[in-house]
Amino acid sequence: MFRMTRSSRLAGQTSKYFDAATSTTAATSRRLTRSSLARLAASTDEERAGKNAVADAALASGPTLRTPGEQDVDDNDDDDDDDKARRRIRRRLDGARPQPRPRPQARPQNHRPATGAVTIAPPTDWEEMYAVAKEMRLHGAAANAAVDTMGCERLAQRGASARDRRFQTLVALMLSSQTKDTVNAEAMARLQNELPPYKAGAPPGLNLENMLAVDPKLLNELIGKVGFHNNKTKYLKQTAEILRRDYGSDIPPTIQGLTSLPGVGPKMAHLCMSAEHGWNRVEGIGVDVHVHRITNLWGWNGPRPTRTPEETRAALESWLPRDRWKEINWLLVGLGQAVCLPVGRRCGDCELGLRGLCRAADRAKVNEGRRRREKGGEVKREAKAAEQVKAESELDGDGEEAKVKAKAEEDEAAGREGVKEEADEKKTQPEGTVKIKKEEDADVDG
Repeated sequence: MFRMTRSSRLAGQTSKYFDAATSTTAATSRRLTRSSLARLAASTDEERAGKNAVADAALASGPTLRTPGEQDVDDNDDDDDDDKARRRIRRRLDGARPQPRPRPQARPQNHRPATGAVTIAPPTDWEEMYAVAKEMRLHGAAANAAVDTMGCERLAQRGASARDRRFQTLVALMLSSQTKDTVNAEAMARLQNELPPYKAGAPPGLNLENMLAVDPKLLNELIGKVGFHNNKTKYLKQTAEILRRDYGSDIPPTIQGLTSLPGVGPKMAHLCMSAEHGWNRVEGIGVDVHVHRITNLWGWNGPRPTRTPEETRAALESWLPRDRWKEINWLLVGLGQAVCLPVGRRCGDCELGLRGLCRAADRAKVNEGRRRREKGGEVKREAKAAEQVKAESELDGDGEEAKVKAKAEEDEAAGREGVKEEADEKKTQPEGTVKIKKEEDADVDG
């Protein structure tokens, strides 16, 4: 019933336009669609008067609405509403498209001068947060993360040549994209042990010559557990060819050269440059998903979160001291793997949350962690008090035993002294006195 009523009302309103138009022109009755308006716009000069009549009739039948984005570009403030509405209808009949409203300029993510550099004021408490996070990584809840033993920088074989170690570091970084450190380390171990030699008598393992000679199917099988292994197989083969052709069978020594390789982005390039087995030269911050996510949680990238890792890198490099550029990746990757997880953050175990330094901490988890810590502190205090009481009791027992022992030793010494005095007395007495004494003792016994 509602649909029928609504359709009838619309049909009635539409018929008013057509009735008014046919009363002044010879135009046939049709719906005022965009196509019909376009046909009217292409009409002859003789029909233009009919369009004006249509506009007057439409205005007389009811108010006209402005379409989204339409502006009265030729209206004056002194014109009344009917004149503005009449001109709008005529513009539509003439086929003029509504003038789009100018869109406001998007506010830049962070202030960028003409030089393109990002300028961000350092957070006031960043040094305290950095120190607490580092303590967690060394001795706290984030110690012994996967990156500490299986990170890309640590997967190169120490017995290999410097050139091969650089190549292995680059390969590890290329395999690490969208792949966990444990899986990446397993794939690297297979390449280092199972990649066949490029000729008889050559050593097997991961080096440029063996990578050039290996069959793509075998290579894809060896790295089959990493993410996007099909694409990475192609990237590795293409990269090996480029290194042999353009870089003397070594890896590029610049960020620009590294990023020109297939499958190598800015993060991999900066990590490869700063790695111990890479070029060991820091030229920027390697920003992966953990660094990008955690620094945005902390508000280290400006008043608004950065949208890409490259924006994060530019923001951090604008204020973080250069001597921290390499360490911050190790710091935040381990923290993100062990405590500040992408899903299910352990805010109750994080010192930054417990000390109120992390603005993004889950308050419920923090409060639970504080209660757990207080309870654990009480248990520790009780255990310490029990140990102290036990120690005191043991000390008291040792004191009593020492007293008894001292008393026994004292009695024994007194007994020995008495026997000695008696013997001395016998020696000094006359012989007759001794006989009388013995007789008296015998009488007493009798």
